Amino acid sequence: MSSKTNTSEGSDREGSENGSEERGFEYFGWVYHIGSNTIGHEFCHLRFLFLRGKYVEMYKRDPHENPGIKPIRKGVVGHTLMVEELGRRKVDHGDVYVLRFYNRLDETKKGEIACGTAGEARKWMEAFDQAKQQAEYELSRGRSRHKLTSETEINLEGHRPRVRRYAKKLIRIGRGPETLLRQSSNLGSNAQPDGYFEGDVTDATEAHQWKCIRTVNGTRIFEDVASSKGDKGVLVKAVGVVDGSLDTVFEVVLGLDRNQRYEWDMLTGDLELIDSVNGHYDVVYGTFDPKYLSGWHSKSDFVFSRQWFRGQDGTYTILQFPAVHKKRPTRSGYRREKINPSTWEIRRLNPSSTPNADKCLVTLILEIHSSSWGSWKTRYYSKFEETIPYAFLCQVAGLREYFGANPALKFDSSTTIVHSKTSSDSIVSGPFEDPDSKDEFYDAIAAESSEDEDSDDDLELSAGGKLKLKNVSWAIASLALKRNSALVANNELDSRIPPTSVDTSQFHGSMRQGKAETDTNCWSAPGGEGFMIRGNTYLKDCSKVIGGDPLLKLLAVDWFKADVNIDRISLHPKCLVQSEAGKKLPFILVINLEVPAKPNYSLVLYYGADRPINQGSLLSKFVNGTDAFRNARFKLIPRIVEGYWMVKRAVGTKACLLGKAVTCKYLRKDNFLEIDVDIGSSSVARSIIGLVLGYVTSIVVDLAILIEAREENELPEYILGAVRLNRVRLDSAVAV
Repeated sequence: MSSKTNTSEGSDREGSENGSEERGFEYFGWVYHIGSNTIGHEFCHLRFLFLRGKYVEMYKRDPHENPGIKPIRKGVVGHTLMVEELGRRKVDHGDVYVLRFYNRLDETKKGEIACGTAGEARKWMEAFDQAKQQAEYELSRGRSRHKLTSETEINLEGHRPRVRRYAKKLIRIGRGPETLLRQSSNLGSNAQPDGYFEGDVTDATEAHQWKCIRTVNGTRIFEDVASSKGDKGVLVKAVGVVDGSLDTVFEVVLGLDRNQRYEWDMLTGDLELIDSVNGHYDVVYGTFDPKYLSGWHSKSDFVFSRQWFRGQDGTYTILQFPAVHKKRPTRSGYRREKINPSTWEIRRLNPSSTPNADKCLVTLILEIHSSSWGSWKTRYYSKFEETIPYAFLCQVAGLREYFGANPALKFDSSTTIVHSKTSSDSIVSGPFEDPDSKDEFYDAIAAESSEDEDSDDDLELSAGGKLKLKNVSWAIASLALKRNSALVANNELDSRIPPTSVDTSQFHGSMRQGKAETDTNCWSAPGGEGFMIRGNTYLKDCSKVIGGDPLLKLLAVDWFKADVNIDRISLHPKCLVQSEAGKKLPFILVINLEVPAKPNYSLVLYYGADRPINQGSLLSKFVNGTDAFRNARFKLIPRIVEGYWMVKRAVGTKACLLGKAVTCKYLRKDNFLEIDVDIGSSSVARSIIGLVLGYVTSIVVDLAILIEAREENELPEYILGAVRLNRVRLDSAVAV
C-alpha cells in the first residue's frame, strides 16, 4: 500500500503562518446518496461529495473534470452535527456502508450517504469530524456566534449572494464510481486529526495474563493462565502480523465471497448470509467437510452470529456467537456443530514510511473446552489438531499467508493531497459559498431529490493519486507513577476557601451503596489505580501513569426505568441536587447515562466537590464552557473487573470521547452541571449495551470520568469521578 504527499516549502510555511485560522482541508470523492421521497420510494444515487473546510457540496459529476459545474446540494457542517456509522446495508443487490448525519439538538434534520467499503466510510467520518472541529473553532473565536442565533431552515434552491474560493489541501477519498459499484475495494490508511484518538495501548488494566505456549506457522498461540477454568474451559488466542491495511483485512475477514475465503479459511469457507439484523449484526450459515481435519466423512454445518464495530482508535472488533435460526433448521445428513464463541480484533500497527507497507495486528480469541488442549501444549501431535478450535486458530496464519501471496491487496485506493499557496490555485473552478450561508449539511442531504437530480445519464468516471495520512504511535511508560490528588485539588478547586464537609449519609439514591466486595446490585467508589491516564510528559513521549484518587466524591447513584429517555433529572424537586444538603455543596456533577432497552434505563451518578471550582482551571472551562468544548473533552474509560470474557472484549479498555461517539446534552444551573448521555443515539453503542445487559447480573464494571488534557498546562490528567457497579439487577430499577 503506497502513500504520496506533494508539498512545497512555500505551502508549508504558509500553513504554519495561518495556523488553525485557515484550517483549509478539502476532502472529495464518490459516495451514494440514499433516502426516500415524499411518496415513500427509496432512491440511491451516485454522487460526488466535496467538503471544503466546514462547507459541503454535492455534484452529479466530478467538478475537477467539469469546471464550472454547479452543485445540486450544498450546506454547512455546524458544531451540532453528529455522524453515526450505521454499518453495512444491502442496496441494489450490493453491500454498502452507511453514514447517518443528524443535528443533536433536532433529530428531524438528518440524512444518509453510503460508501463502497468500511474504510471509505471511516475516512468520511473523520473528514466530517474535522469540518465540525473547524466550526467549533470558529465558534470559540466568536466568528460564527451571530449566525448560530439566527439560523433557520432555508430553501436549498435559494440564491446565495457572494462567492468565495477556499483551498489549502485536497484529499481524495476513494477511487471513483467504478470501485463503489464493486462490493469491496482497497483503502488507504487512517487519518487521525489532532491526535484525538487513543492509541494501541489500553486505558484500563486487564486481568488477563497471556502466555505464549506455541508458535504454529509463524503465528503465536497464547493461553490465559490467569483465568484458567480447568474443565470449564480456557481462553486461547492466536496473534499474527498481516501485511495489509486495517480496513482491507476487516473486509476480508467479514467477507462472504467463497473463492476468496477458500484461499485462507479452512473452516468457514462456505458461508451464506441468512439474516441481517442491522448494519453491525448478521447471522450466517456454513458447511464444512470434517475429512480435512479428522478423516470423518459425515458433513457438518453450523449457524453463528457476527457482531462488529469500530473503536475510536480505528480498531475493528468482531464478536462471533453460536446461534439458532429458523431459516436453517438441522439438515438430514449433516451434523450440527456448535461454534466456539470467539472474537477478532484487528488493530493498526505503527505506519511505515515505505509505500504500501501498512501492517496490522490480528488477534483471534476463543473459548476452548477440548480435553486434548492440555496434551497439545506439550506435544506437537494430538487429537486437538483434529478439532474445530484448532481450525479457528489456524485462520490467523491463513489470513497472513493470503495477504503475503496477494500483493495487490496492499495497494490502496487512489487518493491525492495538493497544497496551494493561494486560494486561486484551487483545481475546482466553480463558485464557493459565502460563509454566512445558513444551510446545515443535514438539511441539504435530507431534502427530496428533484427530477433533474435523479438523472444519472451524464455521470462521469474519475481517477486519482495517492494519499499519506497521519497516525500516532502510543506507548505506556512510568507505570509506577501516580497522581498527587492534593495537587490536583489545589489546581482545580479553590484552596483559599475551607472545604465543606461532605457527609455521604445525607445523600440517598435508589441504588444502595455496597459494604463488601461480595455485595450485589450495588455501587461503590473505587480509586483510580485501575486506569491509565496521560502523564506530565504525554505530549512529548505519550507516557501514561496510573490514575490517582478521583477529584470529586461519589455521593449517590440512582437506577431508574421509564418508557422514554429521562433527562434534566436535576430539576426534579425530589432529586438529590434540590435537597437542602445538595444546595449547600459548592458544586455537583450529575452524569445521566441513558441506556436504551425496553423499558429504557437511566443510571444517574452524583459527584460532589467540597470547595468551589478555581476560575481558569480546566474543570472551570469544562463546567462553564461551550458544548463544543465539552464534547471534545468529555472522556469515559470502562473496565470490566469481573464478567464473561466476550463482554470484556466488546466493552474494551479504551477511553472514549463520549461527546463524539453519542449525543450529549448539558444543563448548567446554580451549583450543578448535568450531562445527559444518550447511549441509544449510536447504533454501535446500542449493540454493545444490548450484549452487556444480557450478562449484567454477573458483571462488575468500573467507570472513570475524565476531562481530556491536550495542552501542556493541563497535564497530567486526573480522574474527575469513578464508580463501581456490582452485578446490577434490571428489575431493581425504580419506575419514573
